[in-house]
Amino acid sequence: MRWFVRGDVDGFFGLALDNLVQLLLIDALCRTVLGFSDELLYGRVLPGVAVSLLVGNLFYAWQAKRTGDSEGRTDVCALPYGINTVSLFAHVFLVMLPAKLAATAAGAEDPARIAWQAGLVATIGSGLIEAGGAFVAEHLRRHTPRAALLATLSGIALGFISLGFLFRTFAHPIVGLTTLAVVMLTYFGRVRFKGRLPGGLVAVGLGIALAWITGMAPTSEAIPSGASLHVPVPVIGDLIEAFSGGHLVAYFSVIVPMGLFNLVGSLQNIESAEAAGDRFAVKPSLAMNGVGTLAAAGFGSCFPTTIYIGHPGWKAMGARAGYSVLNAVFVTAVCLTGTLAHIVWAVPVDAGMAIVLWIGMVITAQAFQASPKHHAAAVVVGLLPGVAAWGALMAKAGLRAAGMGPGGDAFSESLLAEFAKSDTWIHGAFALEQGFIFTSMILAASTVAIIERKFATAATWLAAASVLSLTGLMHGYAFTPGDTVIALGPAWPWAVGYAAMALVMVAATWVVEPDDAGH
Repeated sequence: MRWFVRGDVDGFFGLALDNLVQLLLIDALCRTVLGFSDELLYGRVLPGVAVSLLVGNLFYAWQAKRTGDSEGRTDVCALPYGINTVSLFAHVFLVMLPAKLAATAAGAEDPARIAWQAGLVATIGSGLIEAGGAFVAEHLRRHTPRAALLATLSGIALGFISLGFLFRTFAHPIVGLTTLAVVMLTYFGRVRFKGRLPGGLVAVGLGIALAWITGMAPTSEAIPSGASLHVPVPVIGDLIEAFSGGHLVAYFSVIVPMGLFNLVGSLQNIESAEAAGDRFAVKPSLAMNGVGTLAAAGFGSCFPTTIYIGHPGWKAMGARAGYSVLNAVFVTAVCLTGTLAHIVWAVPVDAGMAIVLWIGMVITAQAFQASPKHHAAAVVVGLLPGVAAWGALMAKAGLRAAGMGPGGDAFSESLLAEFAKSDTWIHGAFALEQGFIFTSMILAASTVAIIERKFATAATWLAAASVLSLTGLMHGYAFTPGDTVIALGPAWPWAVGYAAMALVMVAATWVVEPDDAGH
Protein backbone atom coordinates (compact mmCIF):
# COMPACT_ATOMS: atom_id res chain seq x y z
CA MET A 1 0.00 0.00 0.00
CA ARG A 2 1.40 3.40 -1.02
CA TRP A 3 1.65 6.29 1.40
CA PHE A 4 0.05 8.75 -1.03
CA VAL A 5 -2.54 8.35 -3.79
CA ARG A 6 -4.60 10.85 -5.79
CA GLY A 7 -7.59 10.48 -3.45
CA ASP A 8 -5.50 11.67 -0.50
CA VAL A 9 -5.56 15.19 -1.94
CA ASP A 10 -9.37 15.22 -1.94
CA GLY A 11 -9.47 13.72 1.53
CA PHE A 12 -6.93 16.24 2.79
CA PHE A 13 -9.00 19.23 1.72
CA GLY A 14 -12.04 17.83 3.49
CA LEU A 15 -10.30 16.89 6.75
CA ALA A 16 -8.11 20.01 6.81
CA LEU A 17 -11.20 22.16 6.31
CA ASP A 18 -12.89 20.49 9.28
CA ASN A 19 -9.84 21.16 11.45
CA LEU A 20 -9.48 24.73 10.16
CA VAL A 21 -13.07 25.50 11.17
CA GLN A 22 -12.27 24.17 14.66
CA LEU A 23 -9.21 26.43 14.82
CA LEU A 24 -11.29 29.45 13.79
CA LEU A 25 -13.76 28.56 16.55
CA ILE A 26 -10.97 28.21 19.10
CA ASP A 27 -9.59 31.60 18.14
CA ALA A 28 -13.01 33.29 18.25
CA LEU A 29 -14.22 31.71 21.50
CA CYS A 30 -10.91 32.05 23.34
CA ARG A 31 -10.64 35.71 22.44
CA THR A 32 -14.24 36.92 22.77
CA VAL A 33 -15.71 34.64 25.42
CA LEU A 34 -12.68 33.84 27.57
CA GLY A 35 -10.49 36.90 26.96
CA PHE A 36 -7.29 34.98 26.21
CA SER A 37 -4.29 37.11 25.31
CA ASP A 38 -2.32 36.55 22.10
CA GLU A 39 0.53 35.20 24.19
CA LEU A 40 -1.69 32.60 25.83
CA LEU A 41 -3.59 31.66 22.66
CA TYR A 42 -0.71 31.59 20.18
CA GLY A 43 2.07 30.72 22.58
CA ARG A 44 0.40 27.98 24.60
CA VAL A 45 -3.01 26.77 23.35
CA LEU A 46 -2.32 26.43 19.62
CA PRO A 47 1.11 24.75 20.00
CA GLY A 48 -0.63 22.20 22.24
CA VAL A 49 -3.27 21.68 19.55
CA ALA A 50 -0.49 21.14 17.00
CA VAL A 51 1.21 18.47 19.13
CA SER A 52 -2.03 16.57 19.71
CA LEU A 53 -3.05 16.56 16.03
CA LEU A 54 0.44 15.75 14.80
CA VAL A 55 0.77 12.75 17.13
CA GLY A 56 -2.69 11.38 16.39
CA ASN A 57 -2.83 11.92 12.63
CA LEU A 58 0.60 10.35 12.09
CA PHE A 59 -0.37 7.35 14.22
CA TYR A 60 -3.63 6.72 12.35
CA ALA A 61 -1.84 7.11 9.00
CA TRP A 62 0.79 4.57 10.11
CA GLN A 63 -1.98 2.29 11.38
CA ALA A 64 -3.73 2.36 7.99
CA LYS A 65 -0.49 1.71 6.10
CA ARG A 66 0.41 -1.16 8.42
CA THR A 67 -3.09 -2.66 8.16
CA GLY A 68 -3.00 -2.47 4.37
CA ASP A 69 0.43 -4.11 4.21
CA SER A 70 -0.49 -6.89 6.63
CA GLU A 71 -3.74 -7.68 4.79
CA GLY A 72 -2.30 -7.29 1.31
CA ARG A 73 -4.68 -4.44 0.46
CA THR A 74 -4.25 -1.02 -1.10
CA ASP A 75 -7.58 0.56 -0.15
CA VAL A 76 -7.33 1.01 3.63
CA CYS A 77 -8.37 4.49 4.77
CA ALA A 78 -6.95 6.02 7.97
CA LEU A 79 -9.33 6.93 10.75
CA PRO A 80 -10.10 10.68 10.58
CA TYR A 81 -8.97 12.55 13.68
CA GLY A 82 -9.12 16.08 15.06
CA ILE A 83 -10.49 18.47 17.67
CA ASN A 84 -13.70 17.28 19.32
CA THR A 85 -16.36 19.86 18.39
CA VAL A 86 -18.79 19.06 21.20
CA SER A 87 -16.02 19.01 23.81
CA LEU A 88 -14.73 22.32 22.46
CA PHE A 89 -18.04 24.00 23.29
CA ALA A 90 -18.47 22.07 26.55
CA HIS A 91 -15.01 23.08 27.78
CA VAL A 92 -15.56 26.73 26.84
CA PHE A 93 -19.07 27.21 28.20
CA LEU A 94 -19.31 24.60 30.97
CA VAL A 95 -15.78 24.71 32.39
CA MET A 96 -13.65 27.69 31.38
CA LEU A 97 -16.31 30.42 31.28
CA PRO A 98 -17.65 29.54 34.76
CA ALA A 99 -14.04 29.40 36.03
CA LYS A 100 -13.34 32.82 34.54
CA LEU A 101 -16.49 34.33 36.03
CA ALA A 102 -15.71 32.86 39.44
CA ALA A 103 -12.14 34.19 39.27
CA THR A 104 -13.39 37.62 38.21
CA ALA A 105 -15.86 37.69 41.11
CA ALA A 106 -13.05 36.73 43.49
CA GLY A 107 -10.88 39.59 42.23
CA ALA A 108 -8.21 37.37 40.64
CA GLU A 109 -5.43 39.19 38.82
CA ASP A 110 -5.67 37.09 35.64
CA PRO A 111 -9.08 35.36 35.32
CA ALA A 112 -8.35 34.24 31.75
CA ARG A 113 -5.33 32.25 32.87
CA ILE A 114 -7.36 30.58 35.61
CA ALA A 115 -9.98 29.67 32.99
CA TRP A 116 -7.24 28.16 30.81
CA GLN A 117 -5.95 26.11 33.74
CA ALA A 118 -9.46 24.80 34.41
CA GLY A 119 -9.59 23.75 30.75
CA LEU A 120 -6.27 21.94 31.12
CA VAL A 121 -7.63 19.95 34.06
CA ALA A 122 -10.74 19.02 32.08
CA THR A 123 -8.61 17.94 29.13
CA ILE A 124 -6.35 15.81 31.31
CA GLY A 125 -9.42 14.17 32.82
CA SER A 126 -10.88 13.48 29.39
CA GLY A 127 -7.59 12.04 28.15
CA LEU A 128 -7.28 9.69 31.11
CA ILE A 129 -10.83 8.44 30.62
CA GLU A 130 -10.30 7.96 26.88
CA ALA A 131 -6.97 6.14 27.31
CA GLY A 132 -8.00 4.00 30.29
CA GLY A 133 -11.46 3.41 28.89
CA ALA A 134 -10.00 1.68 25.86
CA PHE A 135 -10.03 -1.48 27.99
CA VAL A 136 -13.67 -1.18 29.16
CA ALA A 137 -15.37 0.71 26.32
CA GLU A 138 -17.25 -2.30 25.02
CA HIS A 139 -18.56 -3.12 28.50
CA LEU A 140 -19.78 0.47 28.95
CA ARG A 141 -21.47 0.46 25.55
CA ARG A 142 -23.30 -2.80 26.31
CA HIS A 143 -24.76 -1.60 29.61
CA THR A 144 -25.81 1.95 28.71
CA PRO A 145 -28.71 2.42 26.30
CA ARG A 146 -27.72 4.08 23.05
CA ALA A 147 -30.55 6.59 23.49
CA ALA A 148 -29.00 7.71 26.80
CA LEU A 149 -25.55 8.23 25.30
CA LEU A 150 -26.64 9.94 22.09
CA ALA A 151 -29.42 12.07 23.58
CA THR A 152 -27.05 13.54 26.14
CA LEU A 153 -24.58 14.43 23.42
CA SER A 154 -27.41 15.83 21.32
CA GLY A 155 -28.57 18.12 24.13
CA ILE A 156 -25.17 19.80 24.03
CA ALA A 157 -25.15 19.85 20.23
CA LEU A 158 -28.65 21.31 19.95
CA GLY A 159 -28.20 24.00 22.60
CA PHE A 160 -24.58 25.01 22.69
CA ILE A 161 -23.77 24.44 19.00
CA SER A 162 -26.87 24.55 16.81
CA LEU A 163 -28.92 27.26 18.52
CA GLY A 164 -25.91 29.49 19.13
CA PHE A 165 -24.83 29.32 15.50
CA LEU A 166 -28.42 29.61 14.31
CA PHE A 167 -28.54 33.00 16.04
CA ARG A 168 -25.29 33.93 14.34
CA THR A 169 -26.59 32.74 10.96
CA PHE A 170 -29.61 35.03 11.18
CA ALA A 171 -27.54 37.89 12.58
CA HIS A 172 -25.48 37.80 9.35
CA PRO A 173 -28.05 36.36 6.92
CA ILE A 174 -26.29 37.07 3.62
CA VAL A 175 -23.26 35.01 4.57
CA GLY A 176 -25.02 32.65 6.94
CA LEU A 177 -28.01 31.60 4.87
CA THR A 178 -26.11 31.36 1.59
CA THR A 179 -23.44 29.05 3.02
CA LEU A 180 -26.10 27.09 4.90
CA ALA A 181 -27.84 26.46 1.57
CA VAL A 182 -24.63 25.00 0.12
CA VAL A 183 -24.04 22.77 3.14
CA MET A 184 -27.64 21.52 3.15
CA LEU A 185 -27.52 20.91 -0.60
CA THR A 186 -24.36 18.78 -0.50
CA TYR A 187 -24.78 16.97 2.82
CA PHE A 188 -28.55 16.58 3.12
CA GLY A 189 -29.17 16.41 -0.63
CA ARG A 190 -26.33 13.88 -1.02
CA VAL A 191 -24.87 15.55 -4.14
CA ARG A 192 -21.43 16.85 -5.03
CA PHE A 193 -20.15 19.68 -7.15
CA LYS A 194 -18.68 18.96 -10.55
CA GLY A 195 -14.92 18.73 -10.51
CA ARG A 196 -15.14 16.83 -7.20
CA LEU A 197 -14.99 20.03 -5.17
CA PRO A 198 -15.88 19.26 -1.53
CA GLY A 199 -19.13 20.92 -0.49
CA GLY A 200 -17.54 22.29 2.66
CA LEU A 201 -14.78 23.92 0.63
CA VAL A 202 -17.34 25.56 -1.67
CA ALA A 203 -19.35 26.81 1.34
CA VAL A 204 -16.32 28.32 3.07
CA GLY A 205 -14.98 29.83 -0.16
CA LEU A 206 -18.35 31.40 -0.90
CA GLY A 207 -18.60 32.58 2.70
CA ILE A 208 -15.21 34.27 2.49
CA ALA A 209 -16.16 36.05 -0.74
CA LEU A 210 -19.48 37.26 0.68
CA ALA A 211 -17.82 38.36 3.92
CA TRP A 212 -15.43 40.58 1.98
CA ILE A 213 -18.15 41.91 -0.32
CA THR A 214 -20.46 42.80 2.58
CA GLY A 215 -17.70 44.32 4.71
CA MET A 216 -17.52 41.62 7.39
CA ALA A 217 -13.90 40.90 6.51
CA PRO A 218 -11.19 41.71 7.24
CA THR A 219 -12.14 41.13 10.85
CA SER A 220 -9.82 43.77 12.31
CA GLU A 221 -8.39 47.10 11.25
CA ALA A 222 -4.74 46.12 11.15
CA ILE A 223 -3.14 43.36 9.14
CA PRO A 224 -1.32 40.99 11.53
CA SER A 225 2.45 41.32 11.62
CA GLY A 226 4.72 38.71 10.07
CA ALA A 227 4.58 35.08 11.08
CA SER A 228 6.59 33.96 14.09
CA LEU A 229 7.54 30.53 15.36
CA HIS A 230 5.90 29.27 18.54
CA VAL A 231 7.68 26.16 19.79
CA PRO A 232 5.56 23.77 21.90
CA VAL A 233 6.67 23.85 25.54
CA PRO A 234 5.38 21.55 28.30
CA VAL A 235 3.19 23.42 30.79
CA ILE A 236 3.91 21.25 33.81
CA GLY A 237 3.96 24.18 36.23
CA ASP A 238 0.54 25.39 35.12
CA LEU A 239 -0.86 21.87 35.37
CA ILE A 240 0.35 21.53 38.95
CA GLU A 241 -1.15 24.92 39.79
CA ALA A 242 -4.36 23.98 37.98
CA PHE A 243 -4.88 20.76 39.95
CA SER A 244 -4.21 22.57 43.20
CA GLY A 245 -6.91 25.10 42.31
CA GLY A 246 -9.81 22.72 42.91
CA HIS A 247 -10.96 22.62 39.27
CA LEU A 248 -11.17 18.83 39.17
CA VAL A 249 -13.84 18.73 41.88
CA ALA A 250 -15.66 21.83 40.65
CA TYR A 251 -16.11 20.50 37.12
CA PHE A 252 -16.18 16.77 37.82
CA SER A 253 -19.79 16.56 36.66
CA VAL A 254 -18.71 17.80 33.21
CA ILE A 255 -15.35 16.05 32.92
CA VAL A 256 -16.49 12.48 33.59
CA PRO A 257 -19.55 12.32 31.30
CA MET A 258 -17.80 14.17 28.47
CA GLY A 259 -14.82 11.81 28.72
CA LEU A 260 -17.18 8.84 28.53
CA PHE A 261 -18.96 10.28 25.52
CA ASN A 262 -15.68 10.92 23.73
CA LEU A 263 -14.70 7.33 24.44
CA VAL A 264 -17.95 5.77 23.24
CA GLY A 265 -18.21 8.12 20.26
CA SER A 266 -14.75 7.14 19.08
CA LEU A 267 -15.65 3.47 19.54
CA GLN A 268 -18.73 3.93 17.36
CA ASN A 269 -16.63 5.60 14.66
CA ILE A 270 -14.22 2.66 14.69
CA GLU A 271 -17.24 0.39 14.20
CA SER A 272 -18.35 2.62 11.32
CA ALA A 273 -14.93 2.15 9.70
CA GLU A 274 -15.23 -1.62 10.09
CA ALA A 275 -18.64 -1.52 8.41
CA ALA A 276 -16.94 0.27 5.50
CA GLY A 277 -14.38 -2.53 5.20
CA ASP A 278 -11.47 -1.30 7.35
CA ARG A 279 -11.06 -3.20 10.59
CA PHE A 280 -8.71 -1.60 13.12
CA ALA A 281 -7.74 -2.94 16.54
CA VAL A 282 -10.03 -1.20 19.02
CA LYS A 283 -7.77 -0.87 22.07
CA PRO A 284 -4.77 0.86 20.43
CA SER A 285 -7.09 3.06 18.37
CA LEU A 286 -8.94 4.31 21.45
CA ALA A 287 -5.80 4.48 23.58
CA MET A 288 -4.07 6.66 20.99
CA ASN A 289 -7.00 9.04 21.02
CA GLY A 290 -6.52 9.38 24.78
CA VAL A 291 -2.77 9.85 24.39
CA GLY A 292 -3.41 12.62 21.86
CA THR A 293 -5.68 14.41 24.32
CA LEU A 294 -3.13 14.05 27.14
CA ALA A 295 -0.42 15.40 24.84
CA ALA A 296 -2.68 18.35 24.08
CA ALA A 297 -3.01 19.25 27.77
CA GLY A 298 0.66 18.61 28.48
CA PHE A 299 1.65 21.25 25.92
CA GLY A 300 -1.07 23.79 26.69
CA SER A 301 -4.20 22.91 24.71
CA CYS A 302 -7.46 22.87 26.67
CA PHE A 303 -9.37 20.93 23.99
CA PRO A 304 -9.68 17.12 23.67
CA THR A 305 -9.26 15.25 20.41
CA THR A 306 -11.42 12.53 18.91
CA ILE A 307 -11.72 9.99 16.13
CA TYR A 308 -14.03 11.78 13.72
CA ILE A 309 -17.23 10.53 12.24
CA GLY A 310 -17.17 10.13 8.45
CA HIS A 311 -14.56 7.45 7.69
CA PRO A 312 -16.77 5.83 4.98
CA GLY A 313 -17.01 9.19 3.22
CA TRP A 314 -13.25 9.75 3.14
CA LYS A 315 -12.75 6.16 1.97
CA ALA A 316 -15.29 6.58 -0.84
CA MET A 317 -13.47 9.77 -1.84
CA GLY A 318 -10.31 7.70 -2.41
CA ALA A 319 -8.38 8.82 0.69
CA ARG A 320 -5.99 6.29 2.18
CA ALA A 321 -3.12 7.03 4.61
CA GLY A 322 -1.59 10.14 3.06
CA TYR A 323 -4.51 12.49 3.73
CA SER A 324 -3.94 12.07 7.46
CA VAL A 325 -0.23 12.90 7.08
CA LEU A 326 -1.02 15.99 5.00
CA ASN A 327 -3.53 17.13 7.60
CA ALA A 328 -0.94 16.74 10.36
CA VAL A 329 1.56 18.88 8.45
CA PHE A 330 -1.04 21.54 7.60
CA VAL A 331 -2.38 21.96 11.14
CA THR A 332 1.11 21.98 12.64
CA ALA A 333 2.22 24.71 10.24
CA VAL A 334 -0.87 26.83 10.93
CA CYS A 335 -0.60 26.50 14.71
CA LEU A 336 3.16 26.92 15.17
CA THR A 337 3.90 29.76 12.74
CA GLY A 338 1.22 32.26 13.76
CA THR A 339 -0.42 31.78 10.37
CA LEU A 340 -3.81 31.39 12.03
CA ALA A 341 -3.76 35.10 12.93
CA HIS A 342 -3.63 35.96 9.22
CA ILE A 343 -6.36 33.44 8.41
CA VAL A 344 -8.59 34.85 11.16
CA TRP A 345 -7.98 38.36 9.80
CA ALA A 346 -9.15 37.36 6.34
CA VAL A 347 -11.66 34.62 7.15
CA PRO A 348 -14.36 35.41 9.73
CA VAL A 349 -15.70 32.39 11.56
CA ASP A 350 -19.07 33.16 9.96
CA ALA A 351 -17.68 31.79 6.67
CA GLY A 352 -17.55 28.32 8.21
CA MET A 353 -20.39 28.50 10.69
CA ALA A 354 -22.79 26.62 8.40
CA ILE A 355 -20.54 23.55 8.76
CA VAL A 356 -20.64 23.82 12.55
CA LEU A 357 -24.41 24.30 12.49
CA TRP A 358 -24.67 21.21 10.30
CA ILE A 359 -22.54 19.23 12.77
CA GLY A 360 -24.93 20.15 15.57
CA MET A 361 -27.97 19.19 13.52
CA VAL A 362 -26.48 15.85 12.44
CA ILE A 363 -25.54 14.91 16.00
CA THR A 364 -29.09 15.69 17.13
CA ALA A 365 -30.64 13.76 14.26
CA GLN A 366 -28.33 10.80 14.90
CA ALA A 367 -29.78 10.36 18.38
CA PHE A 368 -33.13 9.52 16.79
CA GLN A 369 -31.79 7.63 13.77
CA ALA A 370 -29.35 5.38 15.63
CA SER A 371 -31.64 4.59 18.57
CA PRO A 372 -34.49 2.07 18.31
CA LYS A 373 -37.61 3.78 17.02
CA HIS A 374 -39.63 3.00 20.13
CA HIS A 375 -36.98 4.75 22.29
CA ALA A 376 -37.69 8.13 20.66
CA ALA A 377 -39.41 9.42 23.81
CA ALA A 378 -36.25 8.63 25.81
CA VAL A 379 -34.20 10.65 23.34
CA VAL A 380 -36.48 13.64 23.83
CA VAL A 381 -36.25 13.30 27.62
CA GLY A 382 -32.46 13.18 27.34
CA LEU A 383 -32.35 16.27 25.13
CA LEU A 384 -34.23 18.51 27.55
CA PRO A 385 -31.60 19.02 30.31
CA GLY A 386 -29.00 20.17 27.76
CA VAL A 387 -31.36 22.69 26.22
CA ALA A 388 -32.35 23.84 29.72
CA ALA A 389 -28.70 24.35 30.65
CA TRP A 390 -28.16 26.42 27.53
CA GLY A 391 -31.25 28.46 28.43
CA ALA A 392 -29.84 29.11 31.91
CA LEU A 393 -26.59 30.27 30.32
CA MET A 394 -28.52 32.66 28.05
CA ALA A 395 -30.53 34.02 31.00
CA LYS A 396 -27.37 34.77 32.97
CA ALA A 397 -25.71 36.32 29.94
CA GLY A 398 -28.75 38.60 29.61
CA LEU A 399 -28.50 39.63 33.25
CA ARG A 400 -24.82 40.49 32.84
CA ALA A 401 -25.57 42.41 29.64
CA ALA A 402 -28.09 44.42 31.65
CA GLY A 403 -25.37 45.43 34.11
CA MET A 404 -25.71 42.84 36.86
CA GLY A 405 -22.75 40.93 38.20
CA PRO A 406 -19.28 42.24 39.16
CA GLY A 407 -19.46 46.02 39.15
CA GLY A 408 -23.26 46.03 39.44
CA ASP A 409 -25.98 44.34 41.46
CA ALA A 410 -24.84 40.87 42.49
CA PHE A 411 -26.74 37.74 41.56
CA SER A 412 -28.81 36.51 44.51
CA GLU A 413 -31.90 34.51 45.42
CA SER A 414 -34.02 37.61 44.80
CA LEU A 415 -33.70 36.80 41.09
CA LEU A 416 -35.86 33.71 41.55
CA ALA A 417 -38.89 35.72 42.62
CA GLU A 418 -38.40 38.29 39.85
CA PHE A 419 -38.29 35.61 37.17
CA ALA A 420 -41.29 33.85 38.71
CA LYS A 421 -43.38 37.00 38.14
CA SER A 422 -43.26 36.18 34.41
CA ASP A 423 -43.94 32.47 35.11
CA THR A 424 -40.27 31.68 34.41
CA TRP A 425 -39.07 29.17 37.00
CA ILE A 426 -35.41 29.98 36.71
CA HIS A 427 -34.71 28.09 39.93
CA GLY A 428 -35.38 24.86 38.02
CA ALA A 429 -33.13 25.99 35.17
CA PHE A 430 -30.25 26.81 37.51
CA ALA A 431 -30.69 23.43 39.22
CA LEU A 432 -30.79 21.57 35.89
CA GLU A 433 -27.67 23.35 34.69
CA GLN A 434 -25.47 21.79 37.36
CA GLY A 435 -24.59 18.25 36.36
CA PHE A 436 -27.01 18.33 33.43
CA ILE A 437 -24.94 15.74 31.55
CA PHE A 438 -25.50 13.24 34.37
CA THR A 439 -29.18 14.25 34.53
CA SER A 440 -29.64 13.76 30.81
CA MET A 441 -28.02 10.33 30.74
CA ILE A 442 -29.89 9.04 33.80
CA LEU A 443 -33.32 10.31 32.75
CA ALA A 444 -32.91 8.92 29.24
CA ALA A 445 -31.62 5.57 30.50
CA SER A 446 -34.42 5.23 33.04
CA THR A 447 -36.97 6.14 30.35
CA VAL A 448 -35.60 3.37 28.12
CA ALA A 449 -35.94 0.95 31.02
CA ILE A 450 -39.55 2.06 31.60
CA ILE A 451 -40.36 1.64 27.91
CA GLU A 452 -38.94 -1.89 28.09
CA ARG A 453 -40.85 -2.47 31.38
CA LYS A 454 -37.61 -3.14 33.22
CA PHE A 455 -38.77 -1.27 36.29
CA ALA A 456 -36.01 -2.52 38.59
CA THR A 457 -33.42 -1.20 36.14
CA ALA A 458 -35.21 2.15 36.02
CA ALA A 459 -35.23 2.25 39.82
CA THR A 460 -31.46 1.61 39.87
CA TRP A 461 -30.78 4.54 37.51
CA LEU A 462 -33.02 6.84 39.54
CA ALA A 463 -31.40 5.75 42.81
CA ALA A 464 -28.06 6.72 41.26
CA ALA A 465 -29.54 10.15 40.50
CA SER A 466 -30.57 10.47 44.14
CA VAL A 467 -27.04 9.65 45.29
CA LEU A 468 -25.49 12.13 42.87
CA SER A 469 -27.90 14.78 44.11
CA LEU A 470 -26.82 14.06 47.68
CA THR A 471 -23.25 14.88 46.66
CA GLY A 472 -24.29 18.07 44.87
CA LEU A 473 -22.86 16.87 41.56
CA MET A 474 -26.41 17.12 40.25
CA HIS A 475 -28.61 20.15 40.92
CA GLY A 476 -26.61 21.65 43.77
CA TYR A 477 -25.94 25.31 42.99
CA ALA A 478 -25.00 28.53 44.72
CA PHE A 479 -24.95 32.18 43.69
CA THR A 480 -21.77 34.14 43.07
CA PRO A 481 -21.83 37.87 42.24
CA GLY A 482 -22.16 37.14 38.52
CA ASP A 483 -23.02 33.47 38.07
CA THR A 484 -24.50 30.30 39.53
CA VAL A 485 -21.95 27.56 40.25
CA ILE A 486 -21.94 24.02 41.54
CA ALA A 487 -22.33 23.65 45.30
CA LEU A 488 -21.03 20.33 46.57
CA GLY A 489 -23.31 19.21 49.36
CA PRO A 490 -26.74 17.59 49.69
CA ALA A 491 -29.27 18.93 47.21
CA TRP A 492 -32.05 17.50 49.36
CA PRO A 493 -35.21 18.33 47.38
CA TRP A 494 -33.88 16.63 44.26
CA ALA A 495 -32.37 13.71 46.17
CA VAL A 496 -35.74 13.05 47.78
CA GLY A 497 -37.54 13.51 44.45
CA TYR A 498 -35.39 10.95 42.67
CA ALA A 499 -35.72 8.55 45.60
CA ALA A 500 -39.50 8.86 45.33
CA MET A 501 -39.29 8.12 41.60
CA ALA A 502 -37.22 5.04 42.36
CA LEU A 503 -39.80 3.85 44.88
CA VAL A 504 -42.56 4.29 42.30
CA MET A 505 -40.59 2.06 39.92
CA VAL A 506 -40.06 -0.56 42.61
CA ALA A 507 -43.78 -0.53 43.47
CA ALA A 508 -44.70 -0.80 39.80
CA THR A 509 -43.78 -4.49 39.88
CA TRP A 510 -46.84 -5.14 42.05
CA VAL A 511 -49.31 -2.37 41.20
CA VAL A 512 -49.36 -2.18 37.37
CA GLU A 513 -50.12 -4.53 34.50
CA PRO A 514 -49.50 -4.32 30.73
CA ASP A 515 -51.96 -2.14 28.79
CA ASP A 516 -50.75 -2.06 25.18
CA ALA A 517 -54.28 -1.78 23.84
CA GLY A 518 -54.73 1.66 25.36
CA HIS A 519 -51.63 3.07 23.65
